Amino acid sequence: MTFSSLPRGFLLALCLVSGAAGLAWGQVGDDGLPELGDSADTELSMQAEKKIGQEIMSEIRRHALYLDDPEVEAYLNRLGNRLAAASPDPGIGFYFFPVNDPMINAFAMFGGYIGVNSGLVLAVQNESELAGVLAHEISHVTQRHLARDFARKKQIGGATLLAIAAAILAAHSNPDMVGAAVTGASAGAIQAQLGFSRDFEREADRVGFQILQKAGFDARGMSAFFSRLQRATRVYENNAPVYLRTHPLGIERISDMQNRELNQPYHQVPDSLEFQLARARLQALRGTPAEAVAHFQKLLAEQKTLNVAATQYGLAVALARKKEWTAVENTLSALRQEQGASPMIERLHAEARVRRGDLAGGLAAFREALRRYPDAAALVYTYGEVLLENRHFDEAQAFFEQRLRKNMDDARLYTLQARAYAALGKTGQQHWALAEAYALEGALPAAIEQLELAQRAGNNDFYTSSAIDARLRQLRQKQAETTK
Repeated sequence: MTFSSLPRGFLLALCLVSGAAGLAWGQVGDDGLPELGDSADTELSMQAEKKIGQEIMSEIRRHALYLDDPEVEAYLNRLGNRLAAASPDPGIGFYFFPVNDPMINAFAMFGGYIGVNSGLVLAVQNESELAGVLAHEISHVTQRHLARDFARKKQIGGATLLAIAAAILAAHSNPDMVGAAVTGASAGAIQAQLGFSRDFEREADRVGFQILQKAGFDARGMSAFFSRLQRATRVYENNAPVYLRTHPLGIERISDMQNRELNQPYHQVPDSLEFQLARARLQALRGTPAEAVAHFQKLLAEQKTLNVAATQYGLAVALARKKEWTAVENTLSALRQEQGASPMIERLHAEARVRRGDLAGGLAAFREALRRYPDAAALVYTYGEVLLENRHFDEAQAFFEQRLRKNMDDARLYTLQARAYAALGKTGQQHWALAEAYALEGALPAAIEQLELAQRAGNNDFYTSSAIDARLRQLRQKQAETTK
């Protein structure tokens, strides 16, 4: 079976199986655990994993659970890439994305794509605990657990494989659906799929522990969080957190983690401001705007917060949801004086000035923030959107062109650029920009369709027409190669 023939829905279900199945035993490591990731034969090359992962990610971006929040995503990628740099295979290239789900969960997919539920970020007690979970998921990828899992599933048969994948996908969002999802599958085959999962989990623990140490986090963060989850099972009983359903956690795993810590010196690592702000932002996006405002106001009034700056920022985010922009600006002005700046604070402050009617002051605030934080994606996007909303189309187009010269791999920037071209009546370039956005998201048919529309536009100059023709030939060739 070729990868191109696999249905997209099937691939999405299959690739959410982060640690749910195992394959083969290899060499035994120093701590008695099998070196599963060192086995020579895998069914998937990393290039194939990347192709599958990109296609699945394209589907996920259109799913209601995908949290389209550039600031939270940027934080997760800063943290994740710091950990990935300390992994056994940093060259894989990881991408971390937030999932709008209160369940405690994280999952690794083919090609280094790692999803992180908002519920997990809010459940951890410090940044080292979150880093411990991400290090564990990174290890599933570097040790090629998913590729090996895929190989074994192909040997079992399509119908059973689909049922197993559907069961674990259901468990990701609703553990109660698992029983119904596996009704048509063979119990013996399912047990065979889950048989080695604990060994994969233990290997991911071991490699993840090494990553935590090398990246400079408190390595005790992993065992601290997992131990708390294990204790929670006594309360949850049959309604355990989703993470425990897809990542089997027993006394032996906890003991292994704690034994690794015995000879390690105590290493307290303070949380970053970005971690605290990201958590506050996620909390502020929960519930109704009024409920979120009341929550943060109560925390501040009762002084029940360990980080006043993050709580004030959370209040500002909640107020922004209510569109109380003057209150947002006042809250952030005090915070900026006491705490100092961060790109998350500066972006919301500049937006508040624009929204309350001070366009010139807001644009000036955006430009100053971009001077200080030129790589802050959320600042770039919001500034561009403000330019478009206020009909500064030429300025917006020049800004997007400048940013794309620095980063040609930003699909959102191409989408914004397409809006600027549309407003300027440049329909050929509008469709070309949309094509680049689709191509970056792995949606080749949609990209080709946009380029065909760009060809038919009647307002292209010779250079633009030639460039569109060349790009269309390139994408058609790429599509032909992927369907072989």
